[in-house]
Order: sequence, then structure tokens, then C-alpha cells
Amino acid sequence: MTTPPPAVRVARLSKSYGAFDAVNDISFDIRAGETFALLGPNGAGKSSTIEILEGYRDRSEGDVTVLGEDPQHAGLDWKARIGIVLQSSGESGNATVIEQLRHFAGLYPNPRSVDEVLAAVGLEEKAKTRIHKLSGGQQRRVDVALGIIGRPELLFLDEPTTGFDPEARHQFWDLIRTLKSEGTTILLTTHNLDEAAELSDRAGIIVGGKLIDIGTIGELGGPAARIPVVRWLDADGAAQECRTETPARLVAQLARDLGGEPAELQIIRPSLEDIYLGLVRGHAAGTTSATESTEVLA
Repeated sequence: MTTPPPAVRVARLSKSYGAFDAVNDISFDIRAGETFALLGPNGAGKSSTIEILEGYRDRSEGDVTVLGEDPQHAGLDWKARIGIVLQSSGESGNATVIEQLRHFAGLYPNPRSVDEVLAAVGLEEKAKTRIHKLSGGQQRRVDVALGIIGRPELLFLDEPTTGFDPEARHQFWDLIRTLKSEGTTILLTTHNLDEAAELSDRAGIIVGGKLIDIGTIGELGGPAARIPVVRWLDADGAAQECRTETPARLVAQLARDLGGEPAELQIIRPSLEDIYLGLVRGHAAGTTSATESTEVLA
């Protein structure tokens, strides 16, 4: 069986603004049908990278292919194959929700049903409401609806659940899973690391214009980043902390030494947020480690 070509291929991509390197020699692929999260702090180079992939910004160096074409030179047929949900679209005019969706649906060769999209984003009861009268969260749902109405092969999602309450966020996650099951490739940028962990097959972390790690959610940071942390108070009430691959053995040893279970005992398995912060801080400190400088016991 022939492996399909990547939906996105980035090779040694760089983007400079004068003497400032916003993106510095990064390379990665996104497989067709994959949900890929691009993570990083503000100003890391995520937006410049995404805008180059979307065809909005020219690159300084490197090669980029999106759905088989160079976005810097791709035409309208290519643009009809991608969907974009920007962090803020500015779509808050006098049109009603359903009017706006019908208008956008008419721009694509094979759009989704407007009613289907309204249901998917939870705006059925607001279909005839003018967009500028919606709440911020509801306007964000309109942004998402406009991004998926064209049935895109590749969907760019930039902070898609900003303004969503927890229930709406989980409904949106279900929608993304449905799109993925239909074969849609998704490139997600988000500061909600629970969202990235929930939805993504793989993630890349970009800091200071450089891609510092890439892999499945379970691979980021390497095995050492997932070693549990045991925290407790010693006999003098001082806080103690230790990383160990055998937390149960350590706790048993502490209990013997202290004559009972240690006070304020915690066993913490690092989350994606812990690993992400460790990588970002490690990069800033000039290291590649995602672990803190605590003792590690085998």
C-alpha cells in the first residue's frame, strides 16, 4: 500500500524581519489526516509559520508544500481546499448567522450543509440572530463554522476555543474528532495544553523561532520528563521533592524512616503542561532537558 504524501511539508523554513529571525531553520511534516499541534509561547514564531503555510506571508528561506502546492504561489483552487479559523476574524457585521454561512457556502465547490454546520457549532437557536448581537463566545463559534463550511482538506485552527465555556469546549472537541474521522488534516495552535493533549496525534514546540521538540504527545520531552515527582514534608516540616521511577518504593522507605506516612505526601506524574514548561524553560536556560534539577532515583 502506497503511503500518501504529507499534507504539509516544511524544510529548513526561515522568516526574517530585518535583523530579527522570527522563524529559524525549522523542518517538519504533517501527515494526511493527522491532527498536529504547534505549541509555543507568544512571540515564538508560530504565527509567522502558520501565515506562511496559509499563503498570507512570504518566506525568507526554505521550502514549503501544502496539499501538494507551494502556498506562496498557489491559486484559488488551492485556497478552496483549506479552511482557516483565525484567532480573531472581525466577522461581526449586520448579517445573520445563517446569511453569513450561506454566503460563504456559495464560495466553495462542495460545501457542507448549512444546517449541519449550525448544529455542529451549537448555533441552531441563533441562526437568525445578527452576528454583532452575539456574545463573544458565540461569535467565536461563527468563526469556526465559517472555517469548516467549505469541507476543507486541511483546517488551520488558531486558538479555536477562546471564549468557550467548558461544555462548549468539549462539544467543539467532539466536532474536531468528527472532522478527523472524515480524513481532515488539522493544524492546531493553542495555549490550552489540555486541548492539545486531547486532540493531537503529534505536537511540535517552537521557541525563539526554533523547533525544539516534536513527537507524539507521549514522546515530547523524552522518557526522563515523565518520571514521577514525590513531594513531602520531612520531620522538621521542610518541603522535600524527588524524581523517581519507583515512587512506591520511595514512599515505603520514607514511611520506615519517619515512622509513618510523610506529611503532605504527593505523587505527581508530569502532565503535558509540566513537560512543555520544562522544555521552554530549559531552552531559555540553554539546555534541552524538560526535567527540573531535582534528584532522580532509579
